[in-house]
Amino acid sequence: MSRISLRRGVVAGVVALLVFVFLPFVGLHVAWILPGTVDVVNSTGTLEVLALCFMFAGVALGYDLMFGFTGLLSLGPVLYFAAGAYVFDIAVTKWNWPLAPALAVTMVFTLVVATGLGAIALRVDGIAFAMVTLAFAQAFYYLIENNPHNLTGGDTGLALSDARLPALFSGAVSNTRNLYWIALVFLILTYFVVWMVTESVTGHVLVAIRENERRLEVLGIRSFRYKLIAFVLSSLIASAGGVVYVLVIGTAVPSAVASTSITISVLIMVVLGGAGTRWGAVLGAIVYVYLQQLLTKVSAEPSIVNLPAVLRVPLSQPQFLLGAVFVIFVLFVPGGLAGLAGRRRTKSETSPVAPRKLPAMLSESLKKGKG
Repeated sequence: MSRISLRRGVVAGVVALLVFVFLPFVGLHVAWILPGTVDVVNSTGTLEVLALCFMFAGVALGYDLMFGFTGLLSLGPVLYFAAGAYVFDIAVTKWNWPLAPALAVTMVFTLVVATGLGAIALRVDGIAFAMVTLAFAQAFYYLIENNPHNLTGGDTGLALSDARLPALFSGAVSNTRNLYWIALVFLILTYFVVWMVTESVTGHVLVAIRENERRLEVLGIRSFRYKLIAFVLSSLIASAGGVVYVLVIGTAVPSAVASTSITISVLIMVVLGGAGTRWGAVLGAIVYVYLQQLLTKVSAEPSIVNLPAVLRVPLSQPQFLLGAVFVIFVLFVPGGLAGLAGRRRTKSETSPVAPRKLPAMLSESLKKGKG
């Protein structure tokens, strides 16, 4: 990437960040564009939807580290998303723990589970790896649905008690602005972590695994350890996203946090934005969640009933429209939103490390002790 392009990207990111930071202070009325029940920018409904956009953007960015940069198609990130939501909820609500210990036990639990299950799943490749991760995710879904020791609440879920949480993290409607900023901070921290990893020698190795794992093994670099790093880090990010989700929504329900549809949605977000581009995953997630909420709102409008059938039928099915948008992007914009914006480089420059230059770049990075 040229310095000019990098500079423009930084400027655009800073401007977008400033806009999002001060958005809760904007009381502008905008009809038909905002997803909240009230067409006001800083309304509770709009800020909650935007918080979900930021939260899923962070989760999608973590998944992109594993899928887009490393080339691992996992169908189990929902396991760690649900683990983050439920372990944190149980620690705060059932065990009456304060914020810090609850966060700590949630991250430690995720680290142990992700390391163990990742070490097992990464023994196989390709579709077998995807199926193993899916099996683990399904097993965890049925575990929390069965309400072991009356901890998860079963099908009805577990409402978060904020009695031991600081006022900043309270789930009260009046606190929506703070929860919005918490979700935004989660996205910023996630982007920083993923950027640090992908720009380090570890990131170069991850891309090398995606491009030609066998060639990497010939160079004497064992790929298993690096794939496990990507898997565990992606899982920790998903778990943190689950914590943010339960703070914003105020409850954890199996169908909402542990269903495989969450994994499919995150995968669509990454592909929609552009796999392996970092900012593409963020943009794809924000657009996907925003459109999902907006189309759901539009489908409930009374005026939809009076439209001709050719418009009324698709507008009343938001998931159909989302699916159609995804198919169009896959067919005509394979690079996702990143490609549509003209930010994708030529084939030799598409990824952070070109295949022909991998040995030299890895050797140079290792000698300098980068990463």
